[in-house]
Amino acid sequence: MRTAKKTSDLDLRHDVEQELAWDASIDAPKIGVAVEDGIVTLTGEVPTYTAKWRAERAAERVEGVRGIANEIQVKLTGDQPSDADIARRAADALKWNLLVPEKDIVVEVDHGWLTLKGEVGHEFQRNAAYKAVRDITGVRGVSNLIIIKPSVEAREIKEQIEQSFKRQAELDAQNVTVETNGNEVILRGTVRSLAERKDAERVAWSAPGVASVKSYLTISPPV
Repeated sequence: MRTAKKTSDLDLRHDVEQELAWDASIDAPKIGVAVEDGIVTLTGEVPTYTAKWRAERAAERVEGVRGIANEIQVKLTGDQPSDADIARRAADALKWNLLVPEKDIVVEVDHGWLTLKGEVGHEFQRNAAYKAVRDITGVRGVSNLIIIKPSVEAREIKEQIEQSFKRQAELDAQNVTVETNGNEVILRGTVRSLAERKDAERVAWSAPGVASVKSYLTISPPV
């Protein structure tokens, strides 16, 4: 049993390294990959927060990955903008993004770490705000503390998510159940990959009024 697990983890490590190398936007040699029981740990140093984010997304795409610990450090190089400059650029980015109600969002920056606060009505607006500021030069990390204001009944949320699951070709909807507790969504069941679990969580978040999503989905790759 010990030998089989080791071989599986080695294969998975190889697949993650190959996926990192395949993505031209990632400087793969600077990223270390370790795998234990299907959990991938990424290490190393990259020059931007975007590079750290892209490496994590690449690892997510690999079949068999059960979880990711992203320990990559962002080491900025050259002259960097001040916190005030970063905050100004972030505020402008939010202002010009049509998906973001920028008047409801506050930007804070502390030594390059950017924090978003405020309230929106939909998860796509919360996510759009994050994407708008993620690539700004000088950003070391982003904390998205924007909350979602409840706007619909729990029964409607459950029905909308279940119907959306059925329309998603990438999801095996019959193996996923949806529960609601107020405006909190709870997902249970099995999916075929980490990417499919992310898709299920994304669909759940897309329903109007969802304030939080708890995912207890387990990964069971096809035989």
